[in-house]
Amino acid sequence: MEFQAKQIADLIGGKVEGNAQATVHTFAKIEEGKEGAISFLSNPKYAHYLYDTKSTIVLVNDDLQLEKAVSATLIRVPNAYDAVAKLLQIYESMKPKKTGIDPLASISPKATIGQNVYIGPFAVVADGAVIGDGTQIYPHTVIGEGVKIGQNVLLYPNVTIYQGCQLGNNVTIHAGSVIGADGFGFAPNQEGYDKIPQIGIVVIEDDVEIGANTCVDRSTMGQTVIHKGVKLDNLVQIAHNCEVGENTVMSAQAGLAGSTKIGSWCMVGGQAGFAGHIHVADKTFVGAQCGVIGNTKGNGETLIGSPAMDPKVYFKGMAMLRRLPDMYKQLSELQKQVEELKKQQ
Repeated sequence: MEFQAKQIADLIGGKVEGNAQATVHTFAKIEEGKEGAISFLSNPKYAHYLYDTKSTIVLVNDDLQLEKAVSATLIRVPNAYDAVAKLLQIYESMKPKKTGIDPLASISPKATIGQNVYIGPFAVVADGAVIGDGTQIYPHTVIGEGVKIGQNVLLYPNVTIYQGCQLGNNVTIHAGSVIGADGFGFAPNQEGYDKIPQIGIVVIEDDVEIGANTCVDRSTMGQTVIHKGVKLDNLVQIAHNCEVGENTVMSAQAGLAGSTKIGSWCMVGGQAGFAGHIHVADKTFVGAQCGVIGNTKGNGETLIGSPAMDPKVYFKGMAMLRRLPDMYKQLSELQKQVEELKKQQ
């Protein structure tokens, strides 16, 4: 499919600067541009590529000041990064969706399958499962007993949804993720540990996307809940009875201990960890490798370090830490002087 610069500008509310009839059929990074491709420029450190790129069209911010002439047709928009995201969404939505049930899939006669559903080879749908219209289930994915899946859900290969769990509409779960495995519950006894049965479920609301090899554990009782619009990266661990608020995002290898509540619109960096039974307020920013061990204050708080603290306190501590070798040397010298004074008494 080909699109003209004018058509693209109309789609994203942009203004063409150059050849309005210039056509593109693919996307490319600005530094790897080629004829027939559309690129974007939002980060100033990549600005020098604009003057040499081979891309036919480049999306740029309205306030970009050109240093010299460019060969590409420009489309000026308020935010080039947002604009390319919208274009990619449109491009993705135009791809034909798979439909039909592969003869190698195992579908229980007691399951309910909606219209225009795709179920790939070696996928399993168990008794009592309900699959909504337009859902795509890729090969080797397992849908457990009584699972309810909404409309237009996309489950990539080797996803496992344990019994009783519920997924809303427009959910995407990437390969290898496990939804509803047992929470980590064991009671110590004199001989070892007694397993605490995990009889709850996982509820994933609409418009959630979950990365590859992420695990969301079922609750001991009640529900583990991932609210609407949440985005979880690869290799994230959500423990039993946790709750993640609307539109919160978490980077790879973040982990929540049991019964932790994360507020709405939070941002969590990679490898951040959360102690159990704490509450993280709405709009909290948690830096990479941060260790959150208690409730947070809210009001857009930013936390870094382990244990988590205010960035100003953290950086003061780090400044002092860098001085420790010199301070140790000075202390050793002072100790020697004290010993010499003692000998003179």
